[in-house]
Amino acid sequence: MEFKDKSNRQLRSAVCYSKGNPNSPSVIVIGAGVAGIAAARALHDASFQVIVLESRDRIGGRVCTDYTFGFPVDLGASWLHGVCNENPLAPLIGRLGLPLYRTSGDNSVLYDHDLESYALFDVDGNQVPPGLVIKVGEAFENILKECDKVREELEEDMSIKQAFSIVLERRPDLRLEGLAHKVLQWYLCRMEGWFAADAETISLKCWDQEELLPGGHGLMVRGYLPVINTLAKGLDIRLNQRVTRVTRHLKGVRVTTEGGASLIADAAVVAVPLGVLKSRQMKFEPRLPEWKEAAISDLGIGIENKIVLHFENVFWPNVEFLGVVADTSYGCSYFLNLHKATGHPVLVYMPAGKLAQDIEKMSDEAAANFAFMQLKKILSDASAPIQYLVSHWGSDINTLGSYSYDRVGKPHYLYERLRIPVDNLFFAGEATSTLYPGSVHGAYSTGVQAAEDCRMRVLERYGELDLFQPVLGEDNVSVPLLISRL
Repeated sequence: MEFKDKSNRQLRSAVCYSKGNPNSPSVIVIGAGVAGIAAARALHDASFQVIVLESRDRIGGRVCTDYTFGFPVDLGASWLHGVCNENPLAPLIGRLGLPLYRTSGDNSVLYDHDLESYALFDVDGNQVPPGLVIKVGEAFENILKECDKVREELEEDMSIKQAFSIVLERRPDLRLEGLAHKVLQWYLCRMEGWFAADAETISLKCWDQEELLPGGHGLMVRGYLPVINTLAKGLDIRLNQRVTRVTRHLKGVRVTTEGGASLIADAAVVAVPLGVLKSRQMKFEPRLPEWKEAAISDLGIGIENKIVLHFENVFWPNVEFLGVVADTSYGCSYFLNLHKATGHPVLVYMPAGKLAQDIEKMSDEAAANFAFMQLKKILSDASAPIQYLVSHWGSDINTLGSYSYDRVGKPHYLYERLRIPVDNLFFAGEATSTLYPGSVHGAYSTGVQAAEDCRMRVLERYGELDLFQPVLGEDNVSVPLLISRL
C-alpha cells in the first residue's frame, strides 16, 4: 500500500491522478476507516483513479490494533458480529486464516456474550450465585418483552429507561430487590455498552431495528488490522490530511485540506465518523440539503471506551468476563478477559455512556487507576498492572464518538437518509447502515455500496458503463472461519 504524508505544495490544486490511466474517472475518498478503505478498494479495482485522504497518521479509523504490549490489542472494534457466510467480511477473514474466539451464540441476552463463562461480584467482592444471574437474566428478557407491549400501545417514543419504569409499575412481580436488583442493573449496563449510550437516551421505538446476523459473535484474536491492511494494499492513501472543505460543482468536486491544499475529482466518498459530521469541522459548499443535515443532527453518537490493563501474571478466574454489580447501571463494571481468548494476561475495562464521558475527562493514568480500583473491589489481592492503554473515542477530534445509535423520538430511517448521495457526493460508514449500524461489517458494506453508487453515477456521465468492471467483481470463494471456544 502507498502511504504518503503530502502536506506540501504537491497537493495544491491538483487533479486526482493516482497510478494508472489519467483518463479514468476520478474519486476522492475522505477517511481511511473500514468504510473508506472498502470504497477505495472497490473503486480502484473497477479501474477508477482513487486517492484516500486520512486525517490521522494511520489507517483504520475506529479499528485500531495496538502493539505496545508486544502483541495485538484492539482499542476500537474487536468483534465480528455474526460469524457466518452471510457476513460480508467473512470471505476476507476466512481467506486470511484469522482466528476468532466465540464469545456467544445466537440470541444471547447479553448480545456479544452468553452466560457460559463469567463471574459477577458485588462491590464487597462476594461472588453472585450463577443461579441468581440466570434468573435475573430471564426477568430482564421478560421486562424487554413487556417494553415491546408499551411500544405497541403508545404512539410517542420514549427511552428504554422510561419504558422499564412503566413496566415495573404495571408488573410488581417483575420488580427485584437487593442483590437481584443490582444484577438487573448490570444487565442494563451491558445493554448500554451495546449501544454505547445510557438507557435514558436509547429509543424504545427503534432499539431493536438492527439486523443481527446468525452465528454468534467472534473476537478477532489477532486484531482487525490485518483485514484493514489487506483491503488497503496498493491504494494511494495520503495520511495527515484533514479535510476542511468539500465543494460540489456541476462536473466534479474540490476537496480542500487544513493546509489549504486542494484536489479535484469527478466525485467524492465521504466516509468520516458521524461525530465528525456533527462537529461541522468539515464544511460543505453548497450546504448539504436540510434533510441530510437533519439526519446528521438527529442520529445519536455514543461512547464506549477501553482501558486495557496488562499484568505480569494472571490472578483472576479463568472466565471470559468479570463484572461488578451495583445499585445503578452507572456503578456497574465489565472486564473482558483477553487471556481466555489470546493467552495474554490482559483485562479490558469497557465503560460506556455517561460513565465513559466522565472517565474521558481523566488523565490516562487516572483512568487506568480507576479501572484497577474497580477490579480491586472484587479481587482484593489484585496486583497492579505493568502497562496500560486508554482509548478516547469521545474526545478524539478524528471520531468524536464511538458509534451511532437511535435516539429517543428520532426515526430509524435516518441511517438511510445519511447514506443517500447528494449530487456527486456519496456517504459511507457505520452510521449509514440501516441494517448493521455500529458494526465493522456494516461500515464495510456501506463502503462497497457507496463505491457502486459512485461508479454508476460517474460512468453514466461518461457514457461508458460497459468499459469498467462492477465493484463487486472480486472472487468471493468461501473459506470456513476459524472459530473456537475454550
